[in-house]
Amino acid sequence: MARDSSAAETIENNVRSGSRPSDLRITDLRVAEIVGAPFTSALIKIYTNQGIVGLGEVRDGASATYALMLKSRLLGENPCDIDRLFRRIKQFGGHGRQGGGVSAVEIALWDLAGKAYGVPIYQMLGGRFRDKVRVYCDTDAEKPSGTETGKRLKARMDLGFTFLKMDLGLAQISHIPGAVVAPAGVLDGFRTHASRGRARTLDERRARNAAYDAQNVPHPFTGLHFTEKGIDLLDQYIHEVREVIGYEIPLAIDHVGHISLQDGIRLARRIEKYAPAWLEDVIPWQYTEQYRQLQQATSVPICTGEDIYLKEGFEPLLNAGISVIHPDLLTSGGILETKKIGDAAQDHGVAMAIHMAESPIAAMAAAHVAVATENFMALEYHSVEVDWWDDIVTGLPKPLVKDGFITVPDRPGLGIDDVVDEVISQHLQPGITGIWQPTDHWDDEYSWDRTWS
Repeated sequence: MARDSSAAETIENNVRSGSRPSDLRITDLRVAEIVGAPFTSALIKIYTNQGIVGLGEVRDGASATYALMLKSRLLGENPCDIDRLFRRIKQFGGHGRQGGGVSAVEIALWDLAGKAYGVPIYQMLGGRFRDKVRVYCDTDAEKPSGTETGKRLKARMDLGFTFLKMDLGLAQISHIPGAVVAPAGVLDGFRTHASRGRARTLDERRARNAAYDAQNVPHPFTGLHFTEKGIDLLDQYIHEVREVIGYEIPLAIDHVGHISLQDGIRLARRIEKYAPAWLEDVIPWQYTEQYRQLQQATSVPICTGEDIYLKEGFEPLLNAGISVIHPDLLTSGGILETKKIGDAAQDHGVAMAIHMAESPIAAMAAAHVAVATENFMALEYHSVEVDWWDDIVTGLPKPLVKDGFITVPDRPGLGIDDVVDEVISQHLQPGITGIWQPTDHWDDEYSWDRTWS
């Protein structure tokens, strides 16, 4: 009997405390705000009473406050109750960057649940549809000619990428006389970028707000139109790109600019001969009927979705008949919601690509969804020139993106061990002086959150 008792104690002593999921409780939430991977984002950690930590990430360009405000609604809860907690906090998310806090928390909860149960997230989503996740390499078109951009894209192909994306639109031709019809002063707003740092003077605040307002005008109301000369120049630009990279590789098109539906149709029809993989975000996603008209007017697959929050936000577009949806997990609501979005799209015969312009934390969250979703096409990667991107975390293969693919490791949760503090401390957002600082002032933030009587 004593021998049996001793054996039981030995087994108990060798079991990780994280393997008692029913006793797991959230004790803290902290953030680290970084820049350059490739843009600004906020990494989050959710701490527990058993020493395991869940990692998440707020959407690029969003505020860490979107996540911090949720802390008081999570403390003391079991993070394995992912769906229940998501339903509690999802009212505090919204479209665009406003979905960043809820999505970051949801991803961290999945990471915690996977670590507690000792299984990868994709397994909890139903298992694999594929062994590797195809990555498409996004490349801005800042070069003055399609030939030069083509050379940059060809360099990506030489690294093993089998799917590419480039910009084509207003940015390439707005400086050329006679290429764009524009009301006086409108183009100035698109040539000035709002500062992401702290505005320290009244004049700085006014300049930032003016740039924000100029770029916040929906496309149909800007009065911007491509001239025939402008369309010719864009045609020539993509022609030069294809001359360099050939036609064997998919090439998606993004950043057309704040132009009208009619100009989008003109451009789409002109570039059909270059077989684009898709044409992305031609107009704001809310104009569902205009997307229907756009897709019906061209054979180019039409794509949108990176700014849409929750599955119900995608349903009108799926019914409108677009060809590709493009959620970003850090806006859409996180891991499970994006899996639901992909499955709903499949029911409509629509493919799913995934937008991702953040750190390896967001990349792994997206990769788990991609592995577990049948109609997945390709995952965005925007950090090929960020030489410290792989060093942000430990526990993953290096490089994470190899020969144009991510192989999701068979490891618990996201598969990441931890964040490397020394690396992220070298890349803090302007005005930020530390990482993982105490957030006790958010512990007791409270309101009566019910949205019905």
